[in-house]
This record gives sequence, C-alpha cells and structure tokens, in this order.
Amino acid sequence: MEKLLLSEIVTAVEGSFGYPSDIEVSSISTDTRTIEKGAVFVALKGKNFDGHDYAKKAMELGAAAVVTERAIEGAECIIVDSTQTALLDIASYYRDKFNIRLIGITGSVGKTTTKDFVSLVMSKRFKTLKTQKNFNNEIGLPMTLFNLTNEHEAAVIEMGMSNFGEISRLSLTAKPNMCVITNIGYSHIENLGSRENILKAKMEILDGADENAPLILSKDDKLLKTVKVRESRKVIFYSISDSSADVFASDILTKSDRIEFNINSDGNVYKAVINCLGEHNVKNALAAFCVGRECGIRPKDMIDAIGEFAPDGIRQKVSDINGVKIIADCYNSSPDSAKSAIHTLSQIDTTGRKIAVLGDMLELGQFSKELHRSVGESVFEEKIDLLLCFGEMSEYYIKGAVKKGFDESKAKLFDSKKELSKYLKTEIKENDVVLFKASRGMKFESIIEELKQ
Repeated sequence: MEKLLLSEIVTAVEGSFGYPSDIEVSSISTDTRTIEKGAVFVALKGKNFDGHDYAKKAMELGAAAVVTERAIEGAECIIVDSTQTALLDIASYYRDKFNIRLIGITGSVGKTTTKDFVSLVMSKRFKTLKTQKNFNNEIGLPMTLFNLTNEHEAAVIEMGMSNFGEISRLSLTAKPNMCVITNIGYSHIENLGSRENILKAKMEILDGADENAPLILSKDDKLLKTVKVRESRKVIFYSISDSSADVFASDILTKSDRIEFNINSDGNVYKAVINCLGEHNVKNALAAFCVGRECGIRPKDMIDAIGEFAPDGIRQKVSDINGVKIIADCYNSSPDSAKSAIHTLSQIDTTGRKIAVLGDMLELGQFSKELHRSVGESVFEEKIDLLLCFGEMSEYYIKGAVKKGFDESKAKLFDSKKELSKYLKTEIKENDVVLFKASRGMKFESIIEELKQ
C-alpha cells in the first residue's frame, strides 16, 4: 500500500474524528489477525460477528484508528453511518491515486478462470495486480485494491454478486476502464427471478466504468449477444461458434489433458493451446485475447500467456488415480457449467467408461428441480456411460436422464458420500474417466480424497 494519511481516510468516508489525523497509515484491515502498527481497522458487521467488539483490541495491537458506527471506549474512532460503505469509500479514494488499466470481470460462471487468463495476458506487457482466489465481493474487492502500488500498470479485478446493486457498488469502487462479462447463467436466480434480471445485474459493471470503456462479451450467450449500449462505447464479441465475432475460435480439438484450437482475429489465424479441458475454457481464453488485443499486446505473447494457464485446486483439475482419469470440478456448479463439464467428459478419448458423479447445484430456488432435470438430460445426450448422484436434488438428474432414454440401471442415487466413495472404489476400472461436478457446499473433493487412499 502506498502512503496514505489518516486525514485522507477521514475525508474519504466523511467521518467524524476528534484526534490528530496527520498520521501515515500502513494498511487497511478488517481482521485483527492482520493488524500491524499504523493500520486502520474497519469494524464490519456480519450475521455472526460484529467488528466493533474488536475495536479496542485493534488499538492495542497498534492500529492508528478504527472506523466504527459508534464510539468505542478505549479506541480512536472515525465514526460513520456504515462501516461497509466506508470500506468501499476508502478503496475508491485509494484507487483514484493510480492511472492504470483496470479490467473488471463478471459473469455467472467462469469469472475466476477468465480473470486468471486475462492477468497472464496482461502480465506479458504490464506489471499487473489481480484478484486473489475469488475475493470478488464488497470486502474482497476493496482489500485487493489496497494492494495497488506505484509499480502497477494494470489490474484485473473480479466482481461477484448475488443480488441487484452489488456489482454497481463494486464497479463504482474499482472504476474499470475495460469490462468483461463472461455469460448469463442461472447462478443466484433464486434472488433475481430470471436470467433477464441476472443480465441487468451484471450490466451494472458499467456503472463505474469510463464513459468509453470497451465492453467485451461472449457472442455464444443468447442474452449477451443482444446487449445494446450507447454508440460511443465499443463492444467486442468473442465466440467459439460464430465467425462473425471480432475474435473467434476454430478447429477446436480436445486431447486427453489439453485443448488445441485456432484464434481468428483481424484476418489472422493463431494456433493456441490451453492446458485444461472444456470448451468453456476456450471462451475464457478468447476473452483474455480480446483484452490483450485492446491493450496492444502482441498476439504471440498472448498465445504464450494462454498456454501458461494451469487449473488449480478443484477447478476442473485433471489427475490420475491408478490408471483412472479424474476430473475434479467441485468448486462450483450451475446448469451451464455442469452441461459444459459433461460435454467435456463426452469428448475425452478413452477405451474405458465415462462416468459422471454429480452433486446438487445450489441457490436455484423454485427452478431447482427443472434445472437439475435439464442437466440430467445432457447426460443422455452426451452418451455418458454411468451416472452417480448424491444430494437432495440429485434425484432429478436421474429423472431427467431416464426420461430422455438413459438406461436406468446405469444411474444410481446414494444416501451418503461415504456410500458413493465405497461404490466407486469397487466399480471404477483402469482407463475409466470420472467427472466430479457439484456446488462448493457439497464438498465433493472429499470423495476424491477417499479414492486416493
């Protein structure tokens, strides 16, 4: 964090402060475990915690001041109406100190992977800050911005949401000068009611953007390809199926552990490789190419950057267990990402079986049964050999698959992950390919760990 005076923070949050304020601030913190001498502690409130209870402790640990909504005995308080708003205000003020290329990324699925692709591309030419992990909310985004220094020339910032207004507040804080929307799916439809409303919420990314900030969209998305913006804003489309897009992929070839394809841009064709599976990741790579293209990065450098991407953790990580290929895609799940993962499974060349292990997709509300059925239908359409399910809603995967014509004897529903793990240990054979796909809350990675033992 660059030099920031306490007086600047008081001004930024329009707070009340009755102490000397010409003190240099070392950092901003929302967690007393990260307090260092000279930090400013922002006392956030949540469902199960209240940072105000730790304000005095923050001072004892060396904080220069605390941002609170009320006076706290033993603490030098900058008093504001809302500490959550104050955190965004401080981040917004701090972001304004930097004249950098800031790319904002949102979408129903693929945000984090796209962010990683984009940051790799941008880093080929610019010193680039990126959102760590998926710290994309009203706490994570400000804390990311506080990591900006005078050495940075670019930042790639992910923005997540679950309801209206959230992306707007994040955009107004980060002030992107280029925006990417990956897709409009069903995530958080329980709160927003329709995909059209999800689109409206995602389009809030323009609220804090430069007036002429380019907007990069997937032309493969039925809603995004119809987006209309004012004429002064440049819209760049990418696609894996539509050659009328500004940047499009062709000759997509799925190998056992990678995808080879061509990127078509400005009349030129570039051969590319990504070291992960799934055509949706080709889209994510194309989005990154579009960003680099707008920033004047050489195509060769962008191709090299895209080739450096490697999935981590439980985001479509491919591994081998005793000759069985495991695709771990357990970080999150939605109808679109689940269908894409099943399609990826269907494309893998193997002499063994293709087995889909599916868990519940969460936060779908009244649409849950219908959407689980639709994913089940894709299991039949993609000619998957075996369907194994666990979760309250997972029976609807089976109902959807069987209704389409899937062999019911090849579909099994389990009462526990332990039973599912036990079955897999005895059932899977060498050369089988097994996909694990579920929402994060299902913790399907534990099943994979069981298989390793």
